[in-house]
Amino acid sequence: MGFALSCSGPGSGADDDFDLQGHRGARGLRPENTLPAFAEALCVGVTTLELDLAITRDGVVVVNHGRRLRAELTRAGNGGWLPYRGPLVKRIDFTALRRYDVGRPRPGSPYTTHYPEIVAVDGTQVPRLEEVIQLVRESGGDVRLNVEVKVSPEHPRESLPPDLFTDKVIDVLRSGGVLDRTSLQSFDWRALERARETTPELTRVHLTEQTDRDTVQVGQPGASPWLAGLDVDAYGGSVPALVDAAGGHVWSPHFLDLDAAQLERAHTLGLKVVVWTVNEPGDIERMLALGVDGIISDYPDRVRDALRAAGRPLPPVALRRPGSAAGTPSHCDAVSAPGGQLDRNGPKRSD
Repeated sequence: MGFALSCSGPGSGADDDFDLQGHRGARGLRPENTLPAFAEALCVGVTTLELDLAITRDGVVVVNHGRRLRAELTRAGNGGWLPYRGPLVKRIDFTALRRYDVGRPRPGSPYTTHYPEIVAVDGTQVPRLEEVIQLVRESGGDVRLNVEVKVSPEHPRESLPPDLFTDKVIDVLRSGGVLDRTSLQSFDWRALERARETTPELTRVHLTEQTDRDTVQVGQPGASPWLAGLDVDAYGGSVPALVDAAGGHVWSPHFLDLDAAQLERAHTLGLKVVVWTVNEPGDIERMLALGVDGIISDYPDRVRDALRAAGRPLPPVALRRPGSAAGTPSHCDAVSAPGGQLDRNGPKRSD
């Protein structure tokens, strides 16, 4: 795997089921969807690691946002940044994929400006899903996974078909022994319907967006291509009712799409509501006050701050890395280099 992480010790929060999810690990703090990002999230203290999946040409399930490598996050083996759009993951063998370095955003790019707190970790590779599972299992805690099947009805040739993609992901989860601590999410509800058919015990999270890309299409003729044949207007335009009809367990809308009435409706139907992607302190506080069941954030440390300020219990926190002074809590930088390790036997961070 390149490095080992072990987080230990009981943490506060055992009596609170609020779901604090580190988005792409901790996208605002470390390179997204990488082992250092997931390690950082474990060290900050989260309930769930949220991550995106792609599948290589030779069938390896890897962690990557989108169907392509992102040019402003990726360097080739010669150290040069990828020009324009990156290649489709489905057209790259895993061995070739590992030659790319995804350990820092391109200097001066909009991404770097938007996430100024990112600590680069040069030499970082695109991980396999199995490596993230290993990381979580070695942490010794109860951290969950929330994995997104990245398929699109608008770009069907850029990934495997939803059924095959979902089957491969579930095979990895089952082999890793983590089905019971994993939820599967997608904007393309065909993937969720496949999971419902083959693995009904797996928690299904129905993602929606009505801000920029409208995947629901209230009031428009016919069913949205994202909703596996369902038409929201057949349910009075109610997205919670639509998710319930689809057999969902969790509704995950963009936080700007949620209001108190929809949240109440979802809870009445027995759905949990986990909003994405909430980064600004004021928005985090507003979502907590609204009563959501979970928050997905690029900055899980900010969500912890808000939970603490509200007197809410906190998820468990990881410990220090080897080499830090005994008895001294660390910043939990996760991994400073691909060969680094984190220590299971250090002191618990005191927050």
